[in-house]
Amino acid sequence: MSEFSNLPLPTTLLSSLADAGFTSMTPIQAQSLPLILQGQDVLAQAATGSGKTAAFALGLLAKLQVSSFAPQALVLCPTRELAEQVAEAIRVLARGIGNVKVLTLCGGVPMRIQIGSLQHGAHVLVGTPGRVLDLLQQNELKLAALQTLVLDEADRMLEMGFADQLHAIVAAVPDQRQTLLFSATYPTGIARLSKRVAPAAQRISAEASGGAADQPAAKITQRFYQLADTAKGQAVNTLLLALQPANCMVFCNTKAEAQGIAADLKAKGHSVLELHGDLEQKDRDQAMVQFINGSARVLVATDVAARGLDIAELDLVISVHMAHDLDTHTHRIGRTGRAGAEGQAVSLVGPQDDYKLRLLEDTMATPLQLQALPAPVAAAKPLKADFVTIQLSGGKKDKLRPGDIVGALTRDGVLGVNDIGKIKLQPTWSFVAVRVPLLKHALALLNADKIKGKRFRALKL
Repeated sequence: MSEFSNLPLPTTLLSSLADAGFTSMTPIQAQSLPLILQGQDVLAQAATGSGKTAAFALGLLAKLQVSSFAPQALVLCPTRELAEQVAEAIRVLARGIGNVKVLTLCGGVPMRIQIGSLQHGAHVLVGTPGRVLDLLQQNELKLAALQTLVLDEADRMLEMGFADQLHAIVAAVPDQRQTLLFSATYPTGIARLSKRVAPAAQRISAEASGGAADQPAAKITQRFYQLADTAKGQAVNTLLLALQPANCMVFCNTKAEAQGIAADLKAKGHSVLELHGDLEQKDRDQAMVQFINGSARVLVATDVAARGLDIAELDLVISVHMAHDLDTHTHRIGRTGRAGAEGQAVSLVGPQDDYKLRLLEDTMATPLQLQALPAPVAAAKPLKADFVTIQLSGGKKDKLRPGDIVGALTRDGVLGVNDIGKIKLQPTWSFVAVRVPLLKHALALLNADKIKGKRFRALKL
């Protein structure tokens, strides 16, 4: 692979890359970064996990004028979750530069807070199309100094109905700018969007360089089960009991289906959360925190709601009916078996899925085998979580660190380090997982004493 040091990057960025453990470029980075650093427009086809975020982050940071607090780069993302991940990745790479302000502009946060932050200035904005356009239309967001416009996961933004908002935002940014589009797929809508916003863009694809061969091979076992007359919720329950995964994502094609299956699984004793468009942003955020830290074993989600989520370890993916298209099927199963780990992907196939099954079979080396659902296991227990999540009313703005929370929880010796799970710090909140039997004691410790000289309220999610 090519080395980052061979690129004309500032030494501060090279140092940040080294500190983060990055020396060699992924295929999409090797293809796109030379063009990006030359100031060219780029249309890159790149899947989640390919290194695309670092590619555009390095490009926009390389030409940033830190002395100017007018927004110089705008990254548009389909979901708040992805926007927050992208913003954090940019902050990590910008650490060596110093005084770089990265601001997220997404729904689910009061607009007055974001307006106040904008008035203090920012270098890089990362947001969702709806909130960015709202701020533009209220004349609270000025983009006259913008140098770089990034459309991340552009295909999903079009799928989610953001086309009009994207065009309105593009009309509000300077014509003299660099435009970077990243898309996992290349449907006709992306071709039209690219022609409109960046007609001279250089089109590249990670697959064209044989990039997949350079990545750890995914060890994913796919199975296809005949749904027949079995109710969908019962079929998912049977699979969970038979396979006993450490954790599982269940994908549904509709919100109603997701809600119904989540309710069925909860009734059968599984530790379940749901993720779909009817949830408030706060509830979606809390669901993801709990699933990632092991406070729930099963997450029932729709594809749009789950897009852009970063889940490092996922044991099993179940599709309730085949996905609407092959690309979505690939995205679903690709969430397991990451970084060389083994994963399982199961699809429940009903009569209406026959055509989609045949399309998928055409892309595979061997014919697909439909299996009968496994027989119920009488002794199998539902998937229960070992941990529960506590929310603390303080975060990064209060200078809290994970070590402060661990110290508060272990100070009387009842909880050990192994009784404390993952800790996530946000600007004004913190989340910590503790073992279920020790919840009451943990809450009492956190509510009874100060952390860093200040009292915080702790409650169970």
